[in-house]
Amino acid sequence: WLPAPRVSCVSEPAPSPPAPSPPAPSRRRRPLKVEYEQRGQGLKVEYEEREGDPAVKTERWEPPDWRIQLAHIREMRRSRDAPVDHMGAETCYEPGAPAPVRRFQVLVSLMLSSQTRDEVTAAAMARLRAHGCTVDGILSTDHEALGRLLHPVGFWRTKAGYLRRTCLVLQQQFCGDIPDSVEGLVGLPGVGPKMAHLAMSIAWGRVSGIGVDTHVHRVSNRLGWLRTASRTAEQTRSALEDWLPRALWGEVNWLLVGFGQQKCRPLRPLCSECLNQSCCPSDLFPGGYIFYVG
Repeated sequence: WLPAPRVSCVSEPAPSPPAPSPPAPSRRRRPLKVEYEQRGQGLKVEYEEREGDPAVKTERWEPPDWRIQLAHIREMRRSRDAPVDHMGAETCYEPGAPAPVRRFQVLVSLMLSSQTRDEVTAAAMARLRAHGCTVDGILSTDHEALGRLLHPVGFWRTKAGYLRRTCLVLQQQFCGDIPDSVEGLVGLPGVGPKMAHLAMSIAWGRVSGIGVDTHVHRVSNRLGWLRTASRTAEQTRSALEDWLPRALWGEVNWLLVGFGQQKCRPLRPLCSECLNQSCCPSDLFPGGYIFYVG
């Protein structure tokens, strides 16, 4: 006789199923996105982004020959004999005046220079300085007399009004000085981004952006320095600042303005005298687009 086996009344827990192993990472490459750029600008290849993928930094675009073109422009500008060199905003203030007055005169010359040749702006600034080109001096001059001092500057009546209103703001809010920021400068009547960036560079000695006038706008488009042709100065400024090294921002305005005044003119450009003949893609613009920016 053998004893019956003992049976436990306590049920043992069932073993838990093994944890699922993480899925193996996919070895499939992400699809490529290929874009053909304009002629002479090469090929852009990048990965398409998928949800959950980390951001992929693509290579920064830049014009293929810009360094050669810039070196040629520096060579052509070496004599510094363009109108901007001896009649631009950097020369239109009184060197011996107090610093706030010098800064104010720089701003005034920039305000007058819009859609006006440097020769006309310089002559108007000479009359204003002889009259008294200070905030208080402008405010004490009646509108009719101020207009006579500004004529024949382009849109002189409108600019006379802007100048008086700007002087009132400077007197009430800035103790007769000019703002030391782009935001403050563009808040003044008649002051746009181009004037603000140039005023920051010339008056305050700080490079805040590229000043783009009609010459910089035209030359940049002709040289192929923009990924796509732009129609406004602000588009050109944004496109240039996107790829041009910041160390060159303060120089490029002076270089391209003088180059545009002497060689790459809006009508009948002197291409036969330009050192960039072999590397200028201006054939992309049949007959040469004539861009005009105030």
